[in-house]
Amino acid sequence: MTKSIIADNKPATVELEKDKEYYYCTCGRSSNQPFCDGSHKGTDFTPQAFTAAKSGEAWLCTCK
Repeated sequence: MTKSIIADNKPATVELEKDKEYYYCTCGRSSNQPFCDGSHKGTDFTPQAFTAAKSGEAWLCTCK
């Protein structure tokens, strides 16, 4: 199994839009942390889809 990469040791601050679907990076390889950019291709990882419950600032983990 492929190991995830720790992208950072602190959360990323992002702006989310209510009802918009996002794809959270689970492999740590994305250059668009904390979101997926497709860098997981060829690994055992897939992005985690989620829909924002509300608009505004959020802090998403980058430690994987």
